[in-house]
Amino acid sequence: MILRILNLSNPLRALAIAGALAVTGATGAGAEGTERLGQDNDWAAYAAENDGGKTCYTLSTPKDMAPKNVNRDPVYFFVTFRPKDKIRNQVSVIIGYPFKEGSTASVEIGASKFTLFTDDNKAWIDDVAEQDKLVAAMKAGATMTVSGTSHRGTNTSDKYSLSGISASLGRIAKACP
Repeated sequence: MILRILNLSNPLRALAIAGALAVTGATGAGAEGTERLGQDNDWAAYAAENDGGKTCYTLSTPKDMAPKNVNRDPVYFFVTFRPKDKIRNQVSVIIGYPFKEGSTASVEIGASKFTLFTDDNKAWIDDVAEQDKLVAAMKAGATMTVSGTSHRGTNTSDKYSLSGISASLGRIAKACP
């Protein structure tokens, strides 16, 4: 039903959006039925059961956000596993503002750069193979920068620590094999 409401023609986008809505909606951090698996430095791991099966995810918040004078809702970066749907390493971002329509967001880790498509205040990688490359870069990196443009034209840059991502991914892989 949610895919019909979103009316998305690209099945990968539709699946990504539906998955992120499931994670950020009924299974958000602290929601009833959500189990905190542990904290690994700057990343927290969670598992939740719902009608769609078990969902496990790790999330973090930025260590630094620019520009400083912009009012934003909370910002999160997720990596999600949903075994029932055979989904692993699904990367998503909640940016804290509506993205500029038709814009993309980017993730930079060292010399690696990844492009994410946007919808409202969320962003995902369009290509499943790129998700695995991004997660591998996260495991090897120290910091990650997510950049985007708001619907008002403000360019933002959020810097995340990758300290603990490997251990946190291990937790969700064990909980959602």
